[in-house]
Amino acid sequence: MRTRVIVIASVTALIAWTAASVVLGGAQQSTSAAAAVAIDPDDIGGVVAGANGPEAGVWVIAETSDLPTKFRKIVVTDDQGRYVIPDLPDATYRVWVRGYGLVDSPAVQARPGRQLALTAVPAPNARAAAEYYPASSWLSLVNVPPPSAFPLPAPPASAQAARAGGPAPRAARNQHEWVSQLKAPCQTCHQMGTKATRELPKSLGVFDSSFAAWDRRLRSGQFGRTHQGLNMFGGYERGVAMYADWTDRIAAGEVPPAPARPRGRERDVVITLWDASGPIAFVHDVIATDRRNPTINANGPIFGGEFSYNALIEVDPNRHTAAMIDIPAVVDRRRIRTTSPQMEFPSPYWGEEVIWQEWAQPNNLIIDQENRIWTLATMRPPDENPSYCSDGARNPFARAWPQKTGGRQLAIYDPRTREFTHVDTCFNLHHIVFAEDRDNTIFATGNGSTIGWINTRVFLETRDAEKAQGWCPAYYDVNGDGRIDPAVDKRVEAGSYGIGYNPVDGSIWFASLGTPGKIVRLQRGANPPDTCIYEAYEPPFNNPKAPGKVGFFPRGIDLDRNGVVWTALAGSGHIASFDRRKCAVLTGEAATTGQHCPEGWTLYPAPGARFKGTSVTDDVNAEFFYYNWVDQFDTFGLGRNVPLASGTGSDSLMALIPETGEILTFRVPYPMGGFFSRSMDGRIDDPNAGWKGRGLWAPNASRPTWHQETGKGSPSFVAHFQLRPNPLAK
Repeated sequence: MRTRVIVIASVTALIAWTAASVVLGGAQQSTSAAAAVAIDPDDIGGVVAGANGPEAGVWVIAETSDLPTKFRKIVVTDDQGRYVIPDLPDATYRVWVRGYGLVDSPAVQARPGRQLALTAVPAPNARAAAEYYPASSWLSLVNVPPPSAFPLPAPPASAQAARAGGPAPRAARNQHEWVSQLKAPCQTCHQMGTKATRELPKSLGVFDSSFAAWDRRLRSGQFGRTHQGLNMFGGYERGVAMYADWTDRIAAGEVPPAPARPRGRERDVVITLWDASGPIAFVHDVIATDRRNPTINANGPIFGGEFSYNALIEVDPNRHTAAMIDIPAVVDRRRIRTTSPQMEFPSPYWGEEVIWQEWAQPNNLIIDQENRIWTLATMRPPDENPSYCSDGARNPFARAWPQKTGGRQLAIYDPRTREFTHVDTCFNLHHIVFAEDRDNTIFATGNGSTIGWINTRVFLETRDAEKAQGWCPAYYDVNGDGRIDPAVDKRVEAGSYGIGYNPVDGSIWFASLGTPGKIVRLQRGANPPDTCIYEAYEPPFNNPKAPGKVGFFPRGIDLDRNGVVWTALAGSGHIASFDRRKCAVLTGEAATTGQHCPEGWTLYPAPGARFKGTSVTDDVNAEFFYYNWVDQFDTFGLGRNVPLASGTGSDSLMALIPETGEILTFRVPYPMGGFFSRSMDGRIDDPNAGWKGRGLWAPNASRPTWHQETGKGSPSFVAHFQLRPNPLAK
């Protein structure tokens, strides 16, 4: 099935810079020894100085609209205020300084090959300085009820919640549940704490109170009814009152504590951004290579799943181009689904315009050994599963767990032919991962506690989806006989979300959301589904065997080459490891509690701010980790088996050094509120080219891209993180 390719031109490239956007007084061209650094003809370099001398650990940003898509490159100054922006395409750039304790310096026009001595501008007051702090810092100002307030009384009946439908809200049992629900529901779509969320836009109208304004805000736009169902485990009114208090205090002048400037290896990063998609963008994930062999697709385009346009994006970092590739369906798209419920009130950004018609929803992508892209994509209505999906007489997997409906299916895109092939799966898919086996098996989460798989070798040879797929429900093998008998064994109560593969023993692991949530292990055995054995482990949570260790709400999950599990605990704000080899109990009834192996867990708190009012007995913080990934092959430059997490609340990727426990933060400082990463990937383009031949790739995956500082009309972007040996390396 051949697809239509649409080239995306940057909207901003069509708009001339205004005179006010370039102020030449902010820098001077200099060749003095004090201001000069060694540069190549395609670099810009110099020194950033302020009133008290060189400014260390601040960002220097170069941006151009001269290329086919908007392009930005960002570096950090060293301890003497020096910087080098390397390998710039030939263009005219706006260059300026941004940093904590500063306000933006006036932008200067420059071309590669110039020395620029830039002048840092100190912030006139704490409020002006705080405008550049990440969203998570601002979110930390939310007043969370103290531990003594829990359990909360049951919330009263709510007209707003009744309009939203769904189950009645229940009271939060403890502060951790409150924090989980404060962080998770809203931040699965966008940051909380950006200027767009911590302030009430005038376009909402005039209201008697901040409570009324927040109520109106949450009932606006296509997702307004969904917002009303976010009851914070304490009722809609309690949640609205909390946010109203938050914005009132900010409006009155309250500011968060200042974050630390980049230091050490954080200053070695080079970040390059390419605009992609369009003004209603929602690029969920990107993929650069086959994670089993990160040299696959070397120097090739980056692909992403684009919800709003029902497409794949394709970004060519060599030609600086971006395109969208339509995802086809096998039925009329109007029959599948849409995400455009009737609005109660218009959006303050889009009015009554319906901007989201998301029938395909290409949530997750992976690349195989032949450079094909495998992605989740809806191809038909969910109630039109093939008959073999529920025919137990015909299909042993259907006998164990009939699949009468299925959401997203699987699609294959071949960049060489530019054609799609659909794989009609019985089970719904949410995240996928390749196994390291001869069948190149894809495992998938997304259907309750069921794990499904597709033998891609069989499918590519036969095009027979029934023959290629299987699935099995989740049971503990309580009696330890190696087989599942539902009459004897016990169901694992867990949903399936993030997924990872263990290269040591071939087991599959997935994350189950919740407070505390679980990570779950599947070993298929020799005769699935009968031999599918599951295990489940909860992070330490009010466990007397693990005093002082509190973690909750895993989302992402991945494993290192040693078989150690790494997960991002979005609720508590930890990067966490789990080593099953340390567990004293692995089988039997005792292994079904979830809290039976606290000794396997190690928790590393994010370096972000803490919420006001949270318990001092644990290290729960305001950072939100949407997902995580392990750099098994040193594609970034920090070493093999380094775990990273999406610092979704702070425009960053965070890397943990296992030997020291140190967490490094690599922040995208511009556009603020723009780098909401749900995924990342690492690729080696040239193993002999040092830092220039490798790097990490990640998207801005915020659902409302217009929340970023560049405002309405802003597309998404793809980011490339590279790590130099020092901040001046060229």
